[in-house]
Amino acid sequence: MSQGTTADVRPAAGLPGVPPVARRRRRRPSFGRISFMAVFLGLPLLIYVGLVLWPFGQAFYYSLTAWSGFSPPKGFVGLDNYARIFSDATFLRAMRNNVILVVVVPLVTIVLSLALASVLTVSGSSTGEVRGLRGSSLYRVVSFFPYAVPAIVIGLIWGMVYNPRGGLLNGFLTALGFDAFAAFPWLGDTDTAMGATIFVMVWAMVGFYMVLFVAAIRGVDKEVFEAARLDGAGRFRTAVTITVPLIRDNVQTAYIYLGIAALDAFVFMQAMNPTGGPDNSTLVMAQELFRTAFTQNRWGEASAMGVVLALVTLAFAALVFVVNRLTGAEKDEGKRT
Repeated sequence: MSQGTTADVRPAAGLPGVPPVARRRRRRPSFGRISFMAVFLGLPLLIYVGLVLWPFGQAFYYSLTAWSGFSPPKGFVGLDNYARIFSDATFLRAMRNNVILVVVVPLVTIVLSLALASVLTVSGSSTGEVRGLRGSSLYRVVSFFPYAVPAIVIGLIWGMVYNPRGGLLNGFLTALGFDAFAAFPWLGDTDTAMGATIFVMVWAMVGFYMVLFVAAIRGVDKEVFEAARLDGAGRFRTAVTITVPLIRDNVQTAYIYLGIAALDAFVFMQAMNPTGGPDNSTLVMAQELFRTAFTQNRWGEASAMGVVLALVTLAFAALVFVVNRLTGAEKDEGKRT
């Protein structure tokens, strides 16, 4: 062969039976990469383990003992504490009240927040540019104000408003001619105690989530709402079929946070009805846990209640994610992309 035909022919990498010309060498992690992962991944993970997982593990361990709270844990009792609390009518009533709160409070709060947010953003004039009501900034500030007030203060204020003797609500109703409410015990009647408390919780939270939804709706392209208007969609249909699907992730986040607040509800309940209300009608698990630990010194049993409350909260969050997935979250995400 000539020199032109005996040129160096290198085997192509990737062909069967032909080794690659040169293997890529793995890059050693640099100091900057290691320090970045240590600070932004390792440190938060360490804090999470130390402040969340480790205390939860301790609580679970204490729940298996007959711990009195003032001495080292001793007297391993296994699952006896769990059997005891699930056979306790008071704790079961508290759990039932928490279930009522977690069903009603997030649903009512989100519906009202979405309605108000839609009014302030896209439910204004039916002609011209898509916009909300005039002076919407003032409405947002006024609605957000209750959320800026501490929950304990809100509970104490509404406790005075509901006061059967000289309370603002009874005084107002009596002035309108409803003499039956002259001394009506809103928080002392089994028929109204829970409803009155739910009203306060919704009143305290609806402004914040309205502002959250306003920001989410304003992130949607106005052309979407203009197209719906041209197609003849009314305000209600626009809110249900366009607004809600487009801000589904925000609604999911709000529902989880509201559910967690409803499962706790300790501050509101303790401020308005520290004894649990008439016939334990407003008693929640956090109140029963507090009473069992700090009044009766049964910290092992109280730890079992805390573990149950944590598991119920995690189950609720998981249920919200599953429902959101089954109702077409991925399909809506695909449409947006």
